[in-house]
Amino acid sequence: MLTSEEAGPDVLVVGLGPVGATLTALLVRRGVRVLAIDKEAVVYPLPRAVGFDHEIWRIFQQAGVAEQIIPHVRESRFYDFLGSDGRLVLRYDRASMKRPSGWPPNVTFFQPAVEDALRAAVRASGRGEIRTLRSLVSLQDGPGGVTARLDSPEGEEVVKCRFLIGCDGASSVVRSLIGTTLADDGFDEPWLVVDCLASDETALPDRNLQFCDPARPATFMRMGPGRHRWEFMLLPGEVPEAMRETDTIRRLIEARGFPAPHTIERRAVYRFHALMADRWRSGSILLAGDSAHQTPPFAGQGMCSGLRDAANLAWKLAFVLSGNADDALLDSYQTEREPQLRFIIDLAIKLGRIVCTTDPSIAADRDEQMRADLLAGKQALPMAYPPLSGGCVLAGTAGAGSLFPQPVAESSAGVSRLDDVFAGRAVLLSREPALPPERATGLAQFNLSTPELSPFATDLTAWLDDCSAPAVLIRPDLYVFGTGAPEHLADRWREALHPPARSLSKA
Repeated sequence: MLTSEEAGPDVLVVGLGPVGATLTALLVRRGVRVLAIDKEAVVYPLPRAVGFDHEIWRIFQQAGVAEQIIPHVRESRFYDFLGSDGRLVLRYDRASMKRPSGWPPNVTFFQPAVEDALRAAVRASGRGEIRTLRSLVSLQDGPGGVTARLDSPEGEEVVKCRFLIGCDGASSVVRSLIGTTLADDGFDEPWLVVDCLASDETALPDRNLQFCDPARPATFMRMGPGRHRWEFMLLPGEVPEAMRETDTIRRLIEARGFPAPHTIERRAVYRFHALMADRWRSGSILLAGDSAHQTPPFAGQGMCSGLRDAANLAWKLAFVLSGNADDALLDSYQTEREPQLRFIIDLAIKLGRIVCTTDPSIAADRDEQMRADLLAGKQALPMAYPPLSGGCVLAGTAGAGSLFPQPVAESSAGVSRLDDVFAGRAVLLSREPALPPERATGLAQFNLSTPELSPFATDLTAWLDDCSAPAVLIRPDLYVFGTGAPEHLADRWREALHPPARSLSKA
């Protein structure tokens, strides 16, 4: 039993799904002592999330698991929306998308394998401990940190920690204990979700599909190798128990013109929600992932949004714990993430409204307008996240708040990626000579002529040229703090880590 602050971890992570596991893996790589608990004994053996994007690849890269999960992902070029008559009305073509992160723009994957890789990385770190079959019962936040009481097979456990992070999902106990409430954004639709196995996928679509059919909106998603998912919107009066029956599922799939699956791996009815917590932080307790926000799945950003939380929070916690930043830096977490979440929830709702239309007349008008836009080459609803608009960024400077690109170089020695050179540090990249150490405390300094950067020098020079900047300061989570003169950036970075007030965004 851990009962003293000295014996306890720096951070207690409650919930070890993909968000909690990623946060834990990122923290231990930054030297933070972490205890992660979960109420279940093992990783849930079936997938729930379906895909992730290029930024999530970089987060996995920082967590040290990118190479391990490559066998468990696959690319699908098209994400197509089909109208009432089955013809195309909207298309996302991944092949035409830029690859700013040096990874594919979107992939589907097998979630349990990714979670296994994350847990293995935590256990191998020597700084992370995982305890399963533990449930949070109560917590108390005080001047010395958080005291958490856990229910375990051996009885009550008491853990003292500096910070506690609730990654415990939509029904978060942590959120309930700190009195944070969820605001409803007005989207609530019941859907049947069916996961299938197929050794032969030749008769199945080779792309991800949204069937915008007013008679029965539906979705087809290619998952990790050998797996696919069907989703069907429940209509008024339909009973979830009856919709989960095998014969019902087979009829629904055959009605879409595809063979019924031989093996149904999972079937469940979910309500697709759009929810946002009012407060993501209460003292030394913070929320991440579904405990802080929930989004409909139509933009494919549910899990991705939680992993972005983890990346944003991990470096800030590490800086505060090491004394390199004041506790007030953590206030920038919600300031930065909430506008991005509101954007992606709004996008998911817009896409959901397109898909979930059940009035034939409205659907016909929708199809006509969308098909006209498609033929005219009008841009589809943007999937890209907006840059950070506030928080720990030097607003008003070129590129501030954007995700810094990751050039990739291939040679006979293999593939080199820029993020591996930066190694999770705050980086000052300059055209000019390095600053004196006392002016750049805590910064890893690189010049365009630094040998380590030679494979990427052309791309880095072009980025600085586009911003008309002599230097850029890149945060540990790979977002741009700001651009400008190296001395100015170093001074403002130091001020941002020790903010006098909640707002850090003034240039």
